[in-house]
Amino acid sequence: MIKIADLFCGIGGFRLGIERAAKKHNVQVECVFSSEIEKNAVKIYEKNFQETPNGDITKINADDIPDMDILCGGFPYQAFSIAGNRRGFKDTRGTLFLDIARIAKEKRPKMLFLENVKGLLNHDRGRTFAAILVALDDIGYDVEWQVCNSKDFGVPQNRERVFIIGHLRGGRTRQIFPVFGETGETVRENISTCIYSNYFKGIDNHGERNHIMCYPVLTPDRMEKRQNGRRIKNADEPMFTLTAQDKHGVLIQHYCGSHQEDRVLDSSGISSSLLSTSYKKPIQFLTDDARIRKLTPGECERLQSYPDGWTEGVSDSMRYKCLGNSVTVNVIEAIAEKILSNLCETQKMNIIEHRSTDAVLNIR
Repeated sequence: MIKIADLFCGIGGFRLGIERAAKKHNVQVECVFSSEIEKNAVKIYEKNFQETPNGDITKINADDIPDMDILCGGFPYQAFSIAGNRRGFKDTRGTLFLDIARIAKEKRPKMLFLENVKGLLNHDRGRTFAAILVALDDIGYDVEWQVCNSKDFGVPQNRERVFIIGHLRGGRTRQIFPVFGETGETVRENISTCIYSNYFKGIDNHGERNHIMCYPVLTPDRMEKRQNGRRIKNADEPMFTLTAQDKHGVLIQHYCGSHQEDRVLDSSGISSSLLSTSYKKPIQFLTDDARIRKLTPGECERLQSYPDGWTEGVSDSMRYKCLGNSVTVNVIEAIAEKILSNLCETQKMNIIEHRSTDAVLNIR
């Protein structure tokens, strides 16, 4: 049995990814502790895992947390993100990493499995990340890290995140990175899976090419400021990164017949299957027969590799926010496969050595 603790658990992306990896390799995993303070994320977590996460981690004594093999945590990233003020450890959210170090120092898990934005690596000219490495070294952990992009792991989303693995010194765990994704899948296949699902079976128009191509555009609210508000990508590019505040959209053709149905265009300009939408007003018209419509919460779930309906039970605005703040489950699963394999082999080696020691003692 491999035990995990899920800090800053959000809507359960780390746990879901690890459980998927465990099931795939017939490994038993138990989540012995979880923590989250955002009430909507807690509600979603409760619905899917039938457990209520503990509250503010800064107020929880390490002695009250069960022992674990893996300490997971996507610690709050706003302090290090280029979308924020990049105040790092001067921001109270940045200091939450110190609670990870505090708990790791006390509980001594075999491995740390952490996630943050790519900007963490170069924040304050690398000093912030250096401080994290020094802190983990001081409490006995050797560290490796890798930037992984969600688009390489089976979803059409350009989302770069740094993943950090800490090895308890003397624990004999092996190197985890590099981890590679499913690069053989095409962007269009992934888009078809995540975005343009075939709700109306038998009513599709696959393969019919038209002359409308998708190019990056700025939504009206970003035009004057010329901020990064691009919503349409060039042919064969992955979708944008989901965030907690942006109004994402996809390019569609006008309403078909008398039904409120939209014929969807993928990133190569190929007309795809019909997709029902409840959004009646366009965000922006690009041509006479094409406009941008908002992504549905269900589509955002697929872009983050969650099952359909995972975030149901809270308002749509909160579903968008929670999904934008979450990890991409497919990436967690891929990394977790190597972690679990590593720990299982270590456990087997420990059992063999223990039996060998007992045999020697019996002989004596």
